Amino acid sequence: MEPARILVVDDEPSILLLLREALTQWGYQVTCVKSAGEALEAIRTELFDAAITDIRMPDMSGLDLLREIKRQDESIEVVMMTGYPTIASAVEALKEGAFDYLSKPLILDELRHLMTRMMERRFLRGEVHSLRARLGEELTVNELVGNSVAMQRVKEIVGKVAVTDSPVLIEGESGTGKELVAAAIHRLSSRAKRPFIPVNCSAIPPDLLESEFFGHVRGAFSGAVADALGLFRGANQGTIFLDEIAELSPALQVKLLRVLQEMQVRPVGSTKAYPVDVRVIAATNRDLDRAMVDGTFRQDLFYRLNVVRVSLPSLRERLDDIPALVSHFLRRFNRRFRREVRGIAPEALAALTAYDFPGNVRELENLVERAYAMGARDQITLDDLPSLSKTPAPSLAAAATGRPIPTLAEVEKELILRALDTFKGDKEVAARALGISRRTIYRRLKEYGML
Repeated sequence: MEPARILVVDDEPSILLLLREALTQWGYQVTCVKSAGEALEAIRTELFDAAITDIRMPDMSGLDLLREIKRQDESIEVVMMTGYPTIASAVEALKEGAFDYLSKPLILDELRHLMTRMMERRFLRGEVHSLRARLGEELTVNELVGNSVAMQRVKEIVGKVAVTDSPVLIEGESGTGKELVAAAIHRLSSRAKRPFIPVNCSAIPPDLLESEFFGHVRGAFSGAVADALGLFRGANQGTIFLDEIAELSPALQVKLLRVLQEMQVRPVGSTKAYPVDVRVIAATNRDLDRAMVDGTFRQDLFYRLNVVRVSLPSLRERLDDIPALVSHFLRRFNRRFRREVRGIAPEALAALTAYDFPGNVRELENLVERAYAMGARDQITLDDLPSLSKTPAPSLAAAATGRPIPTLAEVEKELILRALDTFKGDKEVAARALGISRRTIYRRLKEYGML
């Protein structure tokens, strides 16, 4: 097993040296950086188990860095250090998700004990993840990765609607995570210990849909050799997730509407109706407003389902979430493939963020999994992503207009020069505004022949 990877952030060289020596001696793999900007740059492309950071730093406060670390990768444990301890700052750090809070000058025995406790908790969390995966329970609210404005809005709606029993309609392109959202709503609800039954309405043959949904009695049709409960009665007191709801036939839409109104199902071939207590969450990648105009989807069923509407953004609309998603998938596939891939090369991450992702998050997950399947072991590189060219592919909108698309390097250069112009050449302030380190700006300016 690889040693735990620790990121140490402090603007005091003596502290960095002390922690590097102590942590290395204790068996940890240590990366030291002198600023919050360098720390954020490291976290974008490398996996860390924990970070130890000072609270007072020149470019960004430790508390702000803590928030950014948690936005990027919630699984990283963070320990705060300060030479000016106060109860208020300790409480705020813990509220923001810090594992613990240490006062300077550091007591190494105290730090060593803290690191042991922290790694034990990480190990237990890993065991829980593995157990959930074996039980098929990976779909939890923690799977809603990303902190873009669009995803924050989705999480806010999920948190509010989960405590109710109202029907939910989830809209979004294929691969945006509609089932993840449905599962998150279920697991945050009072029905969490009851069944969550996902149903792909487009995958069931039309002539079997009614029997699958509502059950049948023995002899109801050829092949019905025994009674069957059906999915609705199987989900009693739990949640049924009807994916691709727009694919239901008009006849079945009528029957589903009746079930939602009366909360009773009648099996095929039976004269008896059975009460059900089921929460219905539906999803579609089609425009239901247009489907209603076209007459392929019933308006009354739409209004019955559309009590709460959740619109999932495409990955193109939340490219800022790609680094966090990549970190999430790396951790998942490290467990599944029993590997220790430690991160992704900057040029590979740049290629991902320049790609349109017509398959959305599912496509990103598949790209990362393919890299593992093809043998990636130390780091995901551009060679592990053969379907992505080194030159960013034109977006659909750009292809339609015919306008040339600048390369990622050209866009980066323009942003850096614009930031330096805006902040009158102050490289520290420009780096902070761009979310990169000052060292990166110097390196890029040297590449541009401007130093």
